[in-house]
Amino acid sequence: MEKERMRPLGENVLIKLIKTNQKTKSGIFLPETASADRPQEGQVVAIGMSEKIQVKKGQTVIFAKFSGTEIKIGSDDYLILKAEDILAVVE
Repeated sequence: MEKERMRPLGENVLIKLIKTNQKTKSGIFLPETASADRPQEGQVVAIGMSEKIQVKKGQTVIFAKFSGTEIKIGSDDYLILKAEDILAVVE
């Protein structure tokens, strides 16, 4: 499956998860596998065909912690979620 061929339906949005390395107070970087929490930040890759969607392709967004459905396309992790689960746009 290729992300170029993926088009969410209705009020759904395809998000590419942004993984960040966490840094301890002493300066040690922890790999993403050290945290049980999944990222809550991602980049909008594709949007459904609804007038209610307020985000645009390419924007970085913050979304609700346990929302959406995780999928893997190639080696990248994506999330399909409802537009209402997007909490903020990072500008």
